[in-house]
Amino acid sequence: MPKLWNETIEEHRGAVRDAILNAVAGVVADHGLSGVTMSQLAQDAGIGRATLYKYFPDVEAVLDAWHERHISSHLQQLARIRDSTAGGPWRTLEEVLGAYALIAHTGHGGEQAMRLHTRPHVGHAEQHLTGFLTDLLVEGVKEGVVRTDTAPEALAAYCLHALGAASGRAPADVRRLVGITMTGLRPEVQQSTM
Repeated sequence: MPKLWNETIEEHRGAVRDAILNAVAGVVADHGLSGVTMSQLAQDAGIGRATLYKYFPDVEAVLDAWHERHISSHLQQLARIRDSTAGGPWRTLEEVLGAYALIAHTGHGGEQAMRLHTRPHVGHAEQHLTGFLTDLLVEGVKEGVVRTDTAPEALAAYCLHALGAASGRAPADVRRLVGITMTGLRPEVQQSTM
């Protein structure tokens, strides 16, 4: 087949897949995770059920793909913040952790989210996020703004667990949690003078 034909087919497949995954959000909002059906997804995506089954074998596969895309968008958001923040590693950490806390505040909680967060694809995303934060913390250590008595990997886990508490909290509490978490990252010398 000519290259143009292959590109056109791939674009079409991508558009259909996107339509399916976009339909998931509306169905989940209206009916919850347990109310997602292949029939409803096909209808909301504007495709036939046979077409839907060509892309996904069942509801669980659709939900996994939708959730994976959602997590990926959060990771991309954090990377954009990292790349656009000026002011050095401390300021970058503060901005990234603040954004993560807001994601945790609005995106987690409830039985539906817990069901999705136990899926296999989440482990890979958590590893990626931990590595992402570890790299930021290593930069902070190099600049002398992050404590050195604890491994950066452990500090990354500390940040994620501490800010996971933002789920369902008031916005003022979320901001305080970020501040408390940042205080825990300061070098030992600075902490003793506070």
